[in-house]
Amino acid sequence: MGMIKNIKVKILQRRYELSKHAVDQSILRNINMKEIEQAIQNQSEVIEDYPEGKYGPSCLILGYTDKKRPIHILCSYPDRDLIKIITLYEPNPNLWQGYKVRKLTENGV
Repeated sequence: MGMIKNIKVKILQRRYELSKHAVDQSILRNINMKEIEQAIQNQSEVIEDYPEGKYGPSCLILGYTDKKRPIHILCSYPDRDLIKIITLYEPNPNLWQGYKVRKLTENGV
C-alpha cells in the first residue's frame, strides 16, 4: 500500500494527533478539523517527501476540502502508531505553481 493510502486509512480511523504548532496554525489560519480530514481524504497526494526531516521522516500533502479549498499538511510517515500533523496552511498561489511545485523566487529559493 502506498504512503498516501496508509495516511488516509489512519486519518479515517482518527489515528492522528496535531503538534502544538499545528493547533496554533489551524486557529490562525481558520482551518478546522473537518477540513483537515477532508483535505487528506479528497484528491490528496504527497508533493514533497522528507525522509530525513527535522522532526523525523515526514511528507507534505496537498489536499482539497469539500469546498475545494487547497490545504498543505506536513505530517509524519504512517509507520508511527499515530500520524503527527506537524503544520498546515493554505498554500500561497504566488509561491506555488498549481499548489504542487514551489516557484523559484528572486533569490533562488
